[in-house]
Amino acid sequence: MKMVITFIKNKLRASHAAVKTALSWVNYAVIFTLPPRIKGNPVNPSNATLFYIHDPMCSWCWGFRPVWQQLEEQLRDTVNIVYIVGGLAADSDQPMPTGMQQALEATWQRIQQQIPGTEFNYDFWRPDSNTQPRRSTYASCRAVLAAKIQDPTLEHEMILGIQQAYYLSAKNPSNIDALKDVATSIGLQPEQFRHDMASETVEMQLQEQLQLARRLSAQGFPSLVLSEGSNEGGNKGDRLHAIPLDYNNSHTMQQAIVNITGPAE
Repeated sequence: MKMVITFIKNKLRASHAAVKTALSWVNYAVIFTLPPRIKGNPVNPSNATLFYIHDPMCSWCWGFRPVWQQLEEQLRDTVNIVYIVGGLAADSDQPMPTGMQQALEATWQRIQQQIPGTEFNYDFWRPDSNTQPRRSTYASCRAVLAAKIQDPTLEHEMILGIQQAYYLSAKNPSNIDALKDVATSIGLQPEQFRHDMASETVEMQLQEQLQLARRLSAQGFPSLVLSEGSNEGGNKGDRLHAIPLDYNNSHTMQQAIVNITGPAE
């Protein structure tokens, strides 16, 4: 930058045309010395991006939520944070087998043991609840993408709304009507939301995110992957680091990230 300033001073003594040239060099220097931005995320001084790979219907993601929120706040000015929907289970109209229902109910119980304070409404699994469980989470992933299209600031609210409907209110987010109710509750236009859910744009975004999630991590959901290099992840030359999860302490994950990126200046 000092060289640019010296260059400008010399040019200011020259002709009017030379001054214009100098100013163009200033613009060039300013543009290309700014760090990259991801829309909706803070500037990343370390050129590192933390990918949060999740699924709105992933029960471990629900249990992880409080600590993840703390970690996001701790990293706000340190790294870019990008949410990626990973797609836990593909589209299906088939009822979930009883054995799988029992296994998932047992998973909820295990989460409550390992992450104290996590709440679940077990009415979801009761035969008289009429929830009709299906092993199908792609619809909830599309719902997050559709919400982001209509209002990018409501992405996180849509995720939380789906989680609360599922885990607290015993609603089934595999059903479009349940997702539409969540969209309406957070202020989205329901008909536009339904249209976007079925659009080619959302389907293309879903497939892109599924592919990216699989390139970044094979650890399941949730996963945290730190990328040093690009904002897109998975590019040749990017250095990827899987961040070990701690469901009860955000500081251990923060320290792991700082050990890679270095402390914020």
